[in-house]
Amino acid sequence: MTDMVHDVFGSRQGSSTAADGEEFSSTQIKIVTAGFGGAGCNIVNRLLKVGVKGTEFVAVNTDAQHFKIIDERIKKVLIGRTLTKGLGAGGDPAMGEKAAEVDRQSLEGVFADTQLVFLCCGMGGGTGTGAITVAAKIAKEQGAIVVAMVTYPFDLERVRKVKAEEGIQKLRKFADSVIILDNNRLVKLVPNLPMNDAFALADEVLAKAIGGLVWTITQPSLINIDFADVRAIMGNGGVGFIAVGSGRGANKVDAAAEGVLKNKLLDVDFEGADGAIIHISGGASMTIGDAIRSGEIITERMDPNSNVKWGARLMPGYEDQIEIVAIVCGVKGSSIVGHLDTERKSLPYGDLEMVG
Repeated sequence: MTDMVHDVFGSRQGSSTAADGEEFSSTQIKIVTAGFGGAGCNIVNRLLKVGVKGTEFVAVNTDAQHFKIIDERIKKVLIGRTLTKGLGAGGDPAMGEKAAEVDRQSLEGVFADTQLVFLCCGMGGGTGTGAITVAAKIAKEQGAIVVAMVTYPFDLERVRKVKAEEGIQKLRKFADSVIILDNNRLVKLVPNLPMNDAFALADEVLAKAIGGLVWTITQPSLINIDFADVRAIMGNGGVGFIAVGSGRGANKVDAAAEGVLKNKLLDVDFEGADGAIIHISGGASMTIGDAIRSGEIITERMDPNSNVKWGARLMPGYEDQIEIVAIVCGVKGSSIVGHLDTERKSLPYGDLEMVG
């Protein structure tokens, strides 16, 4: 889980007639990954630094000072200047939402002509929690598939947890899928890791999920996942999670698959999940049997009628290694989602249909 993936996303090359070139260019997928608030901007900053390419990166914030630590290659959008004077939302999601609405036109420009949008934020704060829902609505209105990947606060952050739960409910109204990374799972998986390294690990999981998915959509792979697959699996408004596992040697398939089952950044079971995108990376020795076996182990607990799509690619330097990234959708029994379902009548966004 600690191995970095450094992908180089080159453009497809080839000679063609002008007509062929026009036809090819018309089928290109534009992908945008946008971070909202301090945590969201930090996420896209790390994604760029670990080598995720094939997507445009955008940092959106109400805090102008925070942009100073964001890579210059990332597009920066300051929202709500007239409301916050560039000083942040003060931890108030309502202010973050207003800031996004005030600068709706700027966000419309960010998502123009985009087919797939990844939205990232740390739920529970002001700018991210409030603005991400407005962004999801705008991107959805413009025809994009919207996948939100958000972090959930530590248990000790009681006020942030309430805001996060309310924010997730509202976000589900507009995002096609909401993928949750629970910070409390980090404590269980890597309790002795320094805090900055633990957060970097969560961002690394996001990098592998987004990077692998972008690669297999846009680049020739051993087995491809196309955009229609993403729409079919992630377009149902469900809650989901990401899990990563890796293995080497004679038992690499079992080790990698078991790692996926254990290394979940949300306290849920695979049982009953209705969809998954499984991306497998391996060295030249990886066989079709290895890839199929990996998928079988991971999906055997899922709903028998679940929609599962898997892709595979050969990676230089992986040698006798296999790495699996699973994005699992439509999960049930989550402590977070279950709490939302139980409490929805008392929350501001209780009119949403929740996962049971």
